[in-house]
Amino acid sequence: MNEKRPRKPMGKAARILTCLAITLVFGLVYFYLSLPALNLQDTNFYSFFFLLCLVYVVSSLFASGFRMEPGSGVKEYFRFVKNQCLPAGILMVLLVAVGLIGTLISMPIFRASAYRDLLTVENGNFAEDIAQISFDKIPTLDRSSAEYLGDRQMGTLSDMVSQFEYSNDSTQINYQGRPVRVAPIAYADLIKWFTNRSEGLPAYVLVDMVTQEAQVVRLPQGQGMKYAFSEPLNRNIMRHLRFRYPTYLFDTPQFEIDEEGTPYWIAPRIVRTIGLFGGTDVQGAVLCNAITGECQYYDIADVPTWVDNIYTPDLIMEQYDYHGTFINGFFNSILGQRGVTMTTEGYNYIALHDDVYVYTGVTSANADQSNLGFLLSNQRTKETRFYEAPGATEYAAMDSAKGEVQDLKYAATFPLLLNIAGEPTYFIPLKDATELVKSYAMVNVAQYQIVAVASSVSQCEQKYVDMLAERGITDPEERPETRISGVVDDLRSAVMDGNTYYFVRLEGDAVYYAVSAAENPVAVLLDLGDQVTIDHAVQTGEIASSILSAYTIAIDGKAAPSEPLIPAVPEPDPAPGPDAGTEPADGAITVPIYG
Repeated sequence: MNEKRPRKPMGKAARILTCLAITLVFGLVYFYLSLPALNLQDTNFYSFFFLLCLVYVVSSLFASGFRMEPGSGVKEYFRFVKNQCLPAGILMVLLVAVGLIGTLISMPIFRASAYRDLLTVENGNFAEDIAQISFDKIPTLDRSSAEYLGDRQMGTLSDMVSQFEYSNDSTQINYQGRPVRVAPIAYADLIKWFTNRSEGLPAYVLVDMVTQEAQVVRLPQGQGMKYAFSEPLNRNIMRHLRFRYPTYLFDTPQFEIDEEGTPYWIAPRIVRTIGLFGGTDVQGAVLCNAITGECQYYDIADVPTWVDNIYTPDLIMEQYDYHGTFINGFFNSILGQRGVTMTTEGYNYIALHDDVYVYTGVTSANADQSNLGFLLSNQRTKETRFYEAPGATEYAAMDSAKGEVQDLKYAATFPLLLNIAGEPTYFIPLKDATELVKSYAMVNVAQYQIVAVASSVSQCEQKYVDMLAERGITDPEERPETRISGVVDDLRSAVMDGNTYYFVRLEGDAVYYAVSAAENPVAVLLDLGDQVTIDHAVQTGEIASSILSAYTIAIDGKAAPSEPLIPAVPEPDPAPGPDAGTEPADGAITVPIYG
């Protein structure tokens, strides 16, 4: 009977190669799944290589079979393990040491002034810098409401709804001069991805934040988006960027479209500017075409102007919190807290100068119910200004607005800060349980008991301006003129969202006033030459031929013509009598008759 021969142990070189192969395979799989940056400023870099060293050590133990060489003792076995694992062990200790030292030299206690200077904050003049925004540019939705409308719009596309779904990952941008939210659609599941991946994602969703209209924008045939978060393999946008730029640290890519509607992923490149891990800032951005995957890197000063999202609100608020906390040094931020300020717990967006600005309030370190002012920061350039405007916090204003409609149980969205009649004003859309906006509120920042609520923006603004005047906050001569009278010079009509609107232009005026026939039935009786009085939204000096919302119109009568359009027709002469042919009486005037 043949006895089983003992297996000959692998040689030292074979064991090392085997362990290296196992470590390499593990490292490639881990890198493919977790995508760490090959950068000393990335904390995931240290955990990645520490794990590789650990895999090598464990595989070395298994490769040895946990057995000693023939004729060797326990000491010789552990000496073999030590010699084979020593390089990996040294590297593990080195990684831990660098990580600890890097964390230590990045701590604010040693670098408070550097953290304070991450963000440059200038003081601004609210009345001069923040012009009154036309009502056709004021967002009336918050993110959750916009995404609810976008998701509902997917149901109108029978050929897409079973294959794709709304991604719930929208970005607010300025598109062709209007504030909108855009979001890509996503594959419904892995099977739908497998059957549709060759064509890509055929559309994206666009929601107008002013009109609340949502639409699915179809891309041209054969030009679907091949690169997205819903792609599970190489065309996943994060994996695509990591393979193209293995050493770059990226913030989460944001979906945007350029002025022609071409979809892009905007990936900010972040750097650590303090120590090894502290002082996160943006150095530039990679623009990746979502259709072709073509990538282009731009330094921060060279990013195209149509891009709106480079600095995220969270990063801007983090940098201001450092600025406000360490304004007078590290120890003051803990002990005396003299002059210490911080941002409030929310933010919103304002469209200014064709850029998107982040708005957030600034409060004291005591976290009381009052704001000291607010910040506006450009998301493309990080230009940041502080506006002193003591008053209620955003959440206090939201509670005040809800109190006006508490019987309806509306929810208040996070406010948008507007300049109404020169006054800092919280604009708060109010929505019902189905995420639909039903009403609007305006709350004065300084005196949050001044609250106006109405079912339309223009009506709300008019009530608010009236309240300011009644309380003496604005003088009559400072009050914006919202009533105009004149003669109808041009009259047009259109059907929008199932409602008929009349667009009225008065003599000598370049502006059209949009009148809803549903709210003003008298509008159907309008005619050229009518003398009318119109209550309208605030005129903010837009270019000629702009459109303002009108919420009431009254016909005062027909305007008297300045001169007759045709010669007057007198009464015909009486039939000739016996005195026919005689001269007319003294003082009588002979008038020719036009037949």
